[in-house]
Amino acid sequence: MQLEALKTFCDLVETGSFTRAAELNFVSQSAVSQQLRALERRYEQKLIERGSRAGAEPTKAGRLLYTESKEIVRRLAALDERLREGEDRMSGSLRVATVYSVGLHALPQHLKQFLREHPKVAVQVEYLRTDRIYDACVAGKLDFGIVALPTRRPQLEVLKLRSEELVLIVGPDHAFSRRRSVALAELHDEPFVAFDQAVPTRRLIDRILRSHRVQVSMHTEFDNIETIKRSVEAGLGVSIVPQQTTRNETRAGTLVALPFTDGTFTRSIGVIYRKHRELSPPATAFLELLVREMGRG
Repeated sequence: MQLEALKTFCDLVETGSFTRAAELNFVSQSAVSQQLRALERRYEQKLIERGSRAGAEPTKAGRLLYTESKEIVRRLAALDERLREGEDRMSGSLRVATVYSVGLHALPQHLKQFLREHPKVAVQVEYLRTDRIYDACVAGKLDFGIVALPTRRPQLEVLKLRSEELVLIVGPDHAFSRRRSVALAELHDEPFVAFDQAVPTRRLIDRILRSHRVQVSMHTEFDNIETIKRSVEAGLGVSIVPQQTTRNETRAGTLVALPFTDGTFTRSIGVIYRKHRELSPPATAFLELLVREMGRG
């Protein structure tokens, strides 16, 4: 029995998708089907339920094969990595995706530190919508995703890195600009520049406003933190954003950031990556740095 077929089978069970299993192993979907049929002929029983609404669901026998095979596949991948690396273990590439509000403000200093320590590692950073980051991590297309308000999924590991305080931002000519703090109730009917509804931070802010019975006047919505700040600077409304994203503007005097008298509201930042994935030495070092350094914030 070929070990490649076992790896493909494990990927099929973990992703629940013939398409994703094919992508992870750089083969066609028909090749995945052929490998599966070869395994089923060998064991003389069905291993995957075809046509399941939940995707490629393993049978009882398939679950047993997966459970007993995944450690073999993991150890084979680790051996392959060590043999390919030779003496220089800290080389290769990493692919990371994040959202703008994290990637432009929280990540750069830590990425620079990692590259100083490991100059032979090539790190590719992409900016994607949150849902696409989750899908790419599940499909094995990314080493890591760094997102706001990370949610758990069966196929993913989630590690919380830090919490960021949410503040109100206003333009320097706004009536609140000379205040030291503001109550949420004072935002009632204020023109508001919001995150797009698909952004997790928007849903958190909506919950905060509802819990305090505050109804703002939604002026416009964006999926990009930088566009939100430019709109507030232009006097189109106020907004609620992570404090860390406002440092340049508050220093320059183009925005005023105000805490809330109602208490401290925060959003969490976390890293996600695919379960059962053998991390390379560079990936392990990068994850350790994120947990160590971003966890201080």
